Amino acid sequence: MPKKGAVPGKRSLDKLKEGARFLLRRWTGYFLFFPTVLVIAVLVLLPVLEAIRWAFTDLNLMKPETEYIGFSNFAEMRRDATFWVALKNSILLTTVVIVLQYILGLGLAVALKQKVPGIGIFRSVVMASWVIPVITTVVMFKFMAQPNYGFFNIILQHLGLGQYATYWFGSLYGAFPMIVIMHLWRNVPFYGIALLAAMQAIPNELYEAAEIDGANSWQRFRYITLPGVRYMSMVMITIHVIWTFNNFDFIFLSTGGGPVDATQVLPVYIYIQSWHHFAMGYASAIGIVMLILLLLFFFVYIRINKEREV
Repeated sequence: MPKKGAVPGKRSLDKLKEGARFLLRRWTGYFLFFPTVLVIAVLVLLPVLEAIRWAFTDLNLMKPETEYIGFSNFAEMRRDATFWVALKNSILLTTVVIVLQYILGLGLAVALKQKVPGIGIFRSVVMASWVIPVITTVVMFKFMAQPNYGFFNIILQHLGLGQYATYWFGSLYGAFPMIVIMHLWRNVPFYGIALLAAMQAIPNELYEAAEIDGANSWQRFRYITLPGVRYMSMVMITIHVIWTFNNFDFIFLSTGGGPVDATQVLPVYIYIQSWHHFAMGYASAIGIVMLILLLLFFFVYIRINKEREV
């Protein structure tokens, strides 16, 4: 018999409430996360799937009908000399920029870590180049590259090399280095601040112990600092490979891919195919190639880093 004064079914009700609270705690995160997943699916996944579909068609804004053509767009790339130039330039630009950005950014981080008067102000000022809009950066560098009054040519004149003065963005051999310099000027401070944050998280006890053991500055940097910033380095390199390989604005605003395709890269070439020739199908196929190349890079990059950890 139930005890006197007991409420029938109270235990069952308590268990039901406890189960409801458990489910609420377990699924609240999923409910909060779902809108983000939905937005990403609509804004990212669906366009990618649509681009994949277009890549196998002859979609052209100047043609009333669209037909499925299989791998014809990809076969066309093999015969497209400009595509191979753009691919070569994209890979070369990404490689050169990433290597130089990391080396210079690491050096900047070491400099910013020094305890000298005014270093706090310098840390704030150094980020100015990263927060300035891209269009402002391009306009500034185009002024500095002018043949008569540009900063770079004034330096050449003072060095007695005025005969080499030219408009660097219009030079067949000078345009590509100018694109690299713009990338460095904008992104090296970002590397420096990010790597500085990683360096400051390294315990000072490690440096003190190494110094007691007789390690010099280079040994402390090599065996303590570099391993300490490894994960931040992986993140920075991954992000900037995506940014640089997909970069459109620097080249489009400064050279448009010229002169004579000297700075032609895949994102700009996709734009030309899409909005100059209206070949949406072919442009989508090039975009799929870019996606595959980036996925291959990340697979190899992550594999190499995992092997190093072992």
